[in-house]
Amino acid sequence: MICHEGDWVRKHVASLKNAYARAPFFEDHIAFLERIFNERFERMVDLSIGVIGYLMEHLGVSARINMLSELNIDAKEPRLSLEICKRLGASVFLAQAGAKKFLDPEAFQRAGIGLEFFNPKSPVYPQLWGNFIPNLSVFDLLFNCGPKAQKIIAKG
Repeated sequence: MICHEGDWVRKHVASLKNAYARAPFFEDHIAFLERIFNERFERMVDLSIGVIGYLMEHLGVSARINMLSELNIDAKEPRLSLEICKRLGASVFLAQAGAKKFLDPEAFQRAGIGLEFFNPKSPVYPQLWGNFIPNLSVFDLLFNCGPKAQKIIAKG
């Protein structure tokens, strides 16, 4: 649940404006941020879905979002990811290398589902200040690179 007490929304938006006011594409996105933070969602998941949908649209990502709560799966790792794959009919599960310790490769193999690991590299792009800082929010990329963000991610 989201706590609406205090002044966190105004402070958060003011902080973003302070940090990114000079970013070339910040003005393209500030209206969305002000609107989404002021919608007074009750649950964090609803706020997150709104943000994810916006990012998907601006990065050219077309994918269906499946909510775990709608899949009726009662499992935890190391079985959860496998059960999700089964329910969605996946043939391969792609996971970051750090997830290796939480997954059971033999269980994926027995289920006939491939398990592949990768180490994502942060794409390098122009930022406002000094040397490149990796692994910031994708909003940093959008604020600094605008419509080029999709190509930068694809190359990275």
